[in-house]
Amino acid sequence: MIILNTLFPVFAVIGLGVLLKRYQLTSEAFLKTADRLVYFIFYPALLFWKIGGATEVVNPALSIAALITVLVMFAISAIAIKIFGITAFQAGSFSQSCYRFNSYVGMAVVFNAIGESGMRELGILIGVVIPVVNVFAVATLIWFNGQSISHAKRLQFTIQAVITNPLILSCIAGFGYSRMANGFPEFLDNTLQMMATISLPLALISIGGALSFDSIRQYTRISAVATVIKLLIFPVIGFYALQWFHITGEAFKVGMIFFALPTSTAIYVLSSQLNSDTQLASAAIVLSTIISFFSLSIVLLM
Repeated sequence: MIILNTLFPVFAVIGLGVLLKRYQLTSEAFLKTADRLVYFIFYPALLFWKIGGATEVVNPALSIAALITVLVMFAISAIAIKIFGITAFQAGSFSQSCYRFNSYVGMAVVFNAIGESGMRELGILIGVVIPVVNVFAVATLIWFNGQSISHAKRLQFTIQAVITNPLILSCIAGFGYSRMANGFPEFLDNTLQMMATISLPLALISIGGALSFDSIRQYTRISAVATVIKLLIFPVIGFYALQWFHITGEAFKVGMIFFALPTSTAIYVLSSQLNSDTQLASAAIVLSTIISFFSLSIVLLM
């Protein structure tokens, strides 16, 4: 029952997003606006609310284990590019699809499986890992994009991608607030709660509406390789990292859910900006989103 109770609501709302787009009840303009609202307003509000309202001290071991795992996955993605003969045009999109994660799905699954304490722990984990993931993603895309870019320009683009990320900024603000205050005043708590309530349903509908199944036919092999790396190798390595740091209980569950998440939809946007294969990015997003039902089912039973 835990799989039905935890995953069905998440994937049902994603499926609703697919149907709404198919029957033209949502449009490209609506989905782009919804995505921007979630990314810049509502999801940062959720992270700030959960982290800023935390009173307990969070064990840093989970974040360290996740960082080590992401670093290993980045190396594996680089090796896979060579082994499978992936072109320079495809390399940036492929690499991202091996280690970038959809935190919207993660937060929804953690909320259903664990509750608010798990959301807070995942929020802190996201705040620590996202800057590193952004550096890896931008570095790979710039390295393989075929354009001559100076080291100073590469560094500038990487720093800009990190310091302007609203998720990172909201996590930092939440950390700072939690150190200065003991919770939120009721009026602010109610406001942030209302904004946070909007974020996950709107994000999941936006994910469903953005799924394009046409690209899978063209990129079946490469997207399948990326999905195996993301949803099989990533969780296995993550499991051993958690064991190495003796992480158990709720933190272990949060960590395993994090490792089993589908590829982030953000890889499409970044691939487009830095001249990588957006169709491959789209195929990897769709396939990993579908298969993640099974990877998440397995980790929920652990």
